[in-house]
Amino acid sequence: MDILKRFIGKNAILLLAVLLAIISSHSLFHSGLLPTHDGEYHVIRFFEFDKVIRSGDLYPRWAPDLNNGFGVPLFNYVYPLPNYIASLFHLFGFGFIDTFKLNLFFATLVGGVFMYFWTKEFWGELGGFVSSVFYTFSPYHFLDIYVRGSVGEVWALAFFPAFLWSITKFLKERKKISFFSSSIFLSFVIFSHNILALMFFSFTLFYISFLIFQSKDIKYLMLSVFLIIFLSLGLSSIFWLPAIFERQYVRGLEVYDYSRNFPEFYQLIIPSWGTGFSQNSLQNQLSFQIGIANLLGIFMSIVLLAKKSYRKIILFFLGSFIIVFFLMLKMSLPIWQNFPFFNYFQFPWRFLSLEILFASFIAGSLVHLPKSKLIVPFLIILSIILGFGYTNIAYYLERNDSYYTTRSNFIDGTNSPGNSFNTIWFNNNLKKTKEKLTFLSGNGKVESEIIKSTNYKFIIDSETDSKIQVNTAYFPGWAVYVDGKNKKTTITRDGLFSFIVGPGKHQILIRFEDTDTRKLASTISLFSIIALFIYVRFAKIRK
Repeated sequence: MDILKRFIGKNAILLLAVLLAIISSHSLFHSGLLPTHDGEYHVIRFFEFDKVIRSGDLYPRWAPDLNNGFGVPLFNYVYPLPNYIASLFHLFGFGFIDTFKLNLFFATLVGGVFMYFWTKEFWGELGGFVSSVFYTFSPYHFLDIYVRGSVGEVWALAFFPAFLWSITKFLKERKKISFFSSSIFLSFVIFSHNILALMFFSFTLFYISFLIFQSKDIKYLMLSVFLIIFLSLGLSSIFWLPAIFERQYVRGLEVYDYSRNFPEFYQLIIPSWGTGFSQNSLQNQLSFQIGIANLLGIFMSIVLLAKKSYRKIILFFLGSFIIVFFLMLKMSLPIWQNFPFFNYFQFPWRFLSLEILFASFIAGSLVHLPKSKLIVPFLIILSIILGFGYTNIAYYLERNDSYYTTRSNFIDGTNSPGNSFNTIWFNNNLKKTKEKLTFLSGNGKVESEIIKSTNYKFIIDSETDSKIQVNTAYFPGWAVYVDGKNKKTTITRDGLFSFIVGPGKHQILIRFEDTDTRKLASTISLFSIIALFIYVRFAKIRK
């Protein structure tokens, strides 16, 4: 009991931040599914991902039941971390609707905790608490949770402060544990959401440079940071490397026109709330507000520029806030048009992910204002009051998992807008079929079959030379073995694949294997894990 009391006394401020994060997540404890933009997509993804894992494939890339049962390489391109977390919860008996809400809940807690740890390095415990509360209760944070249901983005918003805290600790103290955790957390950001990972990575380079160039040991720190980034990219290469180098095999990845998704200036400033989409009419439109409390924190921090000890760091984040604000306005369109990677972000308003980070960081500095004992409690209460209303859900979809996993309108598509992730060869007009093998020519029959997610076994009896079609969408990696020997396959005109067998009984094995690109990516990830442990174990860190 004494140990518990000492722990609570020592971590009272952090525990209060956690409590407020739990309160902000109260709507996630209600039964049923939140009616979000992406929630139903994720329920299906969790189901498919878990099914493939249970069939023995520890890094799923194929969703077997989607696309009218012809399958689709969904997980070759979609961030995997929320899916693994969902499978972990499902292992303990939770349904996939509940794993969706648990993902959002724990991501909220992780984000609040690490925002506290990161900003505490600059503003102290009270400042860390202020930043954590502002971050948790930022309108865009709630928009991602309660309107968009973008579970990957919420996890990226959780792990990015974790990385910033860890890399800051390393640059200050140069401990091996910080080197290790920085590499891990940055890879988690990439695994959480590839689009936000690129956005956050761009800011990371400026942030790290800002800290390094205030140090006397620039070369050593630059080399260390390069190793951290290199290792984190290596750890996550199993995901991002195939997603980039095999993107030419699928279609529909760019279904959004960024030029139609610039928010107006007033939409960033004036509070609003809606559950619609960004391209809808103004009525019930998606909210693009930065948040009144966040904006007040930004403006009030200007007073601290008079203090030399805080001037550089506040100027850095104020400047970052202004630059990102500009990139969300339509006047920045020439930049979006002339820098190739910008269209990858899809929505200019997605930069609100950075804006709430900057604003929350700066809010922590307000504890050093004159009369901060009056100002800071007022801003904390204001942030909570203004944000809490956005956590209330009008209604819930009182459904179970089978409602989604058994209905054609949910399970038969590609699980993405615009028929994304379907292969470039596939005929979208194909109708669902019960048979996995079809004799296109010749005569024969299937005597037995064992169908798993990415592994099919058959015994067939062919009376003549026969051409057999596999009723699975072709994608590089599908291989056919006849009586233990690899058989050449041909892509059919409908985007399936076929092979030829001679007369007699044959054992057929069809399985989804890694291409050279995927093998390379997996090997890099494995060696990066080994290299990270070896470096942390044996390398000498300069104090």
